[in-house]
Amino acid sequence: MTTRIEAAGGVVMRKGPSATEIVVVHRPRYDDWSFPKGKLDPGETFEQCALREVREETNLICRLGPELPFAQYTDNQGRPKIVRYWLMAVIEDPGFEPNDEVDELRWVVPSMANELLTYTRDQVLVKTL
Repeated sequence: MTTRIEAAGGVVMRKGPSATEIVVVHRPRYDDWSFPKGKLDPGETFEQCALREVREETNLICRLGPELPFAQYTDNQGRPKIVRYWLMAVIEDPGFEPNDEVDELRWVVPSMANELLTYTRDQVLVKTL
């Protein structure tokens, strides 16, 4: 039996100059645009993972808001995967620095996010906001 991959992430929102904005990230390894997310570490809760992954990938320190709909799919190695997401608000923004996982971060209005996001499952998530 194949073990299900468990991951968590966030849809980080802020009040922009003219409208609410959300953060999307570019991952050079996959050449895709998505929301910050990643796999749970041993002993970690989904909530802890979501906050950690957002911080690691974006350098944003956030607080959890309501849980959003989860995504369930088969990963690129054929394993079942579930990703739980939370709406997040920024507590502190020390500034983004490109890293091994994410080379670009953009704050965009939701309609622009849907133009950037690579995966339909992420675009569907934006529609729930």
